[in-house]
Amino acid sequence: MTNYLLAFKPSIGLYGQHDPSAVLFEDGTPVFGVEEERYTREKHATDTFPEQAIQACLDHRNLEITDLDRILLPYDPRLQRKIARHYVTDAIRAPGFARKLSALEQTLVNQVRSRFVPTREIEARLESFGTPLPPVEPLEHHRCHAASAFHPSAFDEAVVLTVDAKGEYDSTVVWHASGDRLKRVRTYEHPNSLGLFYAIVTEYLGYRMFNGEGKVMGLAPYGEDNPDIERPLRDLLETGVEYDVTALTRRWGTGHGVEILEDLFDRPRNETRGEFDQWEKDLAHTAQKLLEETVVEIAETAVSRLGTANVALAGGVVLNCKLNKCIRESPVVDDVFIQPVAHDAGLALGAGWLQQDPSDVERQTNVYLGPEYDTAEIRSTLETNKIAYSEPENLERYVAERLADGALVGWFQGRMEMGPRALGARSILADPRSVESRDRVNKFVKHREEWRPFAPSMLESAAETYLVNGQPAPFMIDAYDSRPEKVGDLEAVLHPADDSTRPQTVREDQNPRYYRLISEFGDITGVPVVLNTSFNDHAEPIVRTPTQAIKDFYGMGLDVLVLEDLVVEKDAAQSA
Repeated sequence: MTNYLLAFKPSIGLYGQHDPSAVLFEDGTPVFGVEEERYTREKHATDTFPEQAIQACLDHRNLEITDLDRILLPYDPRLQRKIARHYVTDAIRAPGFARKLSALEQTLVNQVRSRFVPTREIEARLESFGTPLPPVEPLEHHRCHAASAFHPSAFDEAVVLTVDAKGEYDSTVVWHASGDRLKRVRTYEHPNSLGLFYAIVTEYLGYRMFNGEGKVMGLAPYGEDNPDIERPLRDLLETGVEYDVTALTRRWGTGHGVEILEDLFDRPRNETRGEFDQWEKDLAHTAQKLLEETVVEIAETAVSRLGTANVALAGGVVLNCKLNKCIRESPVVDDVFIQPVAHDAGLALGAGWLQQDPSDVERQTNVYLGPEYDTAEIRSTLETNKIAYSEPENLERYVAERLADGALVGWFQGRMEMGPRALGARSILADPRSVESRDRVNKFVKHREEWRPFAPSMLESAAETYLVNGQPAPFMIDAYDSRPEKVGDLEAVLHPADDSTRPQTVREDQNPRYYRLISEFGDITGVPVVLNTSFNDHAEPIVRTPTQAIKDFYGMGLDVLVLEDLVVEKDAAQSA
């Protein structure tokens, strides 16, 4: 009899604030997974119950909620009691007597609920799907992150690092994974949080917490060592394996930390989002430097202590591909696996895998777990809306020729990716060979800052040709230096400040049509690489449906839209 588990990450009440998702497991294998933001159309779907993602999981196998064997929650509110004193202290610091009283009352209510009825809020929401509900089991947040990294890594033994803003009480955890055991080795408790440290710098530089950290990482290479920034930060904080950033992070959120930085540097936060002077670039550079040295030292210390040179990574902080590069390049590290859905949306994957022996979990090679739409359905949508289309006999060759001619292409194929990166299912593609190509995509398609870099998709067989120490990297979550002699082939997909890049390597078995497209482009140009960025406009989630893709196509500076076997093009006047 088939066993069905539903794992989902809510973002309400006691269960965090952002990136809700749901994953359906069938006999231990994830068969469908999606983030709620793809339905709400609001990035990160903050303060949201993943109702639509749950329904999509059930619909994938025509299930009712009563058909499930268990429901797994990758968060155990009962563990919040370990830092109850911190919540009380935070409440006491609230300004004004009335706000103090209200905050203390809410803290008390939350502590009682988390201890005595930890899943009641979730069960009440689930009852709208039907009753009786299957058993609902809460699991440790960071243990689920750890399982999401180790179980699909194919390692027999590994150091596992889980690094984020906060779980129930923990912010960074070192694990020793061996056989079917995940053993906590060291826990850095909230508020000693590297995720919150980086979020505070992000807010100080004018972006938003949980949304702009990647932009700060991209800004960092434009900066330089600046003693007038680094010395005060090192005086305020401790880095390395004994790190302590609580001088900035002692209160939840970023407001307190931003005020500390304003006082420390006698300089207000940046109010001009996306525009930076050299000092601000130097601050981004310094924050990245401190993060890298800290996590690398934690990893190297664990490798030395535990006697295994394999490292697996998860948690929102490891979306930082420059940090991942530093860990991979450490002389004491042999191999690294990074969960591609590293942030909280990936907790649902970890919760499901945690129920299994890691040896029974296949190595993860793709994240195509979302919905798909067949050509007949797309044709009907186009014809209903009186949109002209063609159906080329050799689609991949035709699109490769258009890319080689400079066209900007929306590419909508197969099952949608889970996670923050488009990997050839919901992608915008362009010629990687010129700076002009990068600038056109930034200005006319993505409507974002012109200094921000893009990433390449390349054939796996070409990785050694274009990348220093190139190797399979299927998830766009690790950075590499480009080979100097190949920079001219990849100008649109290299970071302008340091010629690094965040590649996706592609094999035919991972994505056959995308592999053929890149191969055809390589046949035409001699460069088996395309510029690949996510199919969405600025500040919106990746498109999920053909209708969303069509809407964005006409609202962005794209020339060609490919929907499965069908091609839509703007006329010369529109694309000029």
